Amino acid sequence: MLLAVPHERSAPREYREQATSPKDRFVTVYGRKPVLEALADTRLTVDKVVLADNAHGLAAREIIDAARERGVEVQRATPHRVKVLAGNGKQDQGVLADVVAPRMRTLADALASSRRPSSVLLLDGITTPANVGMILRTATAAGIGGIVVPRRGVAGLDPLVVKASAGVAFTAPVLRVATAAEAAADLRAAGYPLYGLDAGARRTVFDADLPGQAAFVLGSETSGVTDGVRPHVNRWLSIPMAGGVESLNVATAAAVLCFELVRRGR
Repeated sequence: MLLAVPHERSAPREYREQATSPKDRFVTVYGRKPVLEALADTRLTVDKVVLADNAHGLAAREIIDAARERGVEVQRATPHRVKVLAGNGKQDQGVLADVVAPRMRTLADALASSRRPSSVLLLDGITTPANVGMILRTATAAGIGGIVVPRRGVAGLDPLVVKASAGVAFTAPVLRVATAAEAAADLRAAGYPLYGLDAGARRTVFDADLPGQAAFVLGSETSGVTDGVRPHVNRWLSIPMAGGVESLNVATAAAVLCFELVRRGR
C-alpha cells in the first residue's frame, strides 16, 4: 500500500487534453436483478439499458417496462456486443445498464482542477471485488477526495464491487486512469511524493508528518505495491502490528489509514 502528497503546481498540459471515455462516466451493472435494482432506485440516474436482441419473454419485458417507467432508453444489441460492453462473458444474462456516477472523473481532470482533492487513494493490483467495494465505501465515508481505480490491474466496477460497497460505488469520488503505474507517474509529475506501506518501515501512519494534500496508494495483500509503481515511491510507512500478526487485509488497512486522516482533521 502506498501514500502520496501533491504540491500546488499546475498540472501538465497533457492532463487537460485527454478525452473522457464512457467508462469514466458510468458504473456499468449487468444481469437481470442488478439492472432491475438500478432502475428501481430513484436516487440513481440510469443513462441507458442495453438488451440482447435475442432476449424475449417475461424477464425481458420486465426490464423494458421498468426502463419505460423511468424514461430510460433501451438499446438492442447482439449477445456478443452485450458481453463486450459488460466485460463479463458469463454473468451478463444479456442485459446491462449504464448508471451515471456523478462524482466519477479522470485522474487527469482532477490533477488539472484548481481544487485538487486533499486526500487521494490509488488502488494498485487489488483484484478482489469485495476489497475494492469495501475500500470505496470506507474511503467515501471518511471523506477521501478521490479514489483512483485504474481500468487495468484492478477489479472492475461491476455488480460485485457495487454489492460490497453497499451501493456507494455509484456515488464514490472515483478517479479513472489506465494503470496504477501511469497514475503514480502522473501524481509525481503533478508534485505528489509517493509513500508506500511496509511492515518493516520505522515511521508509522500514526506518527508520520503528512502534508495537507496527500495521495495514498494501496497494494494487494499478496504482491504489495507492483513493480510499475514501486520506483515512484519516496518513503515507506507502516501500521503497527502485535500478537504475531504480519499484515492486515487491504480493505482493513485502508480503513485504518482513512480514519487516521479523519482523526487528524483532514
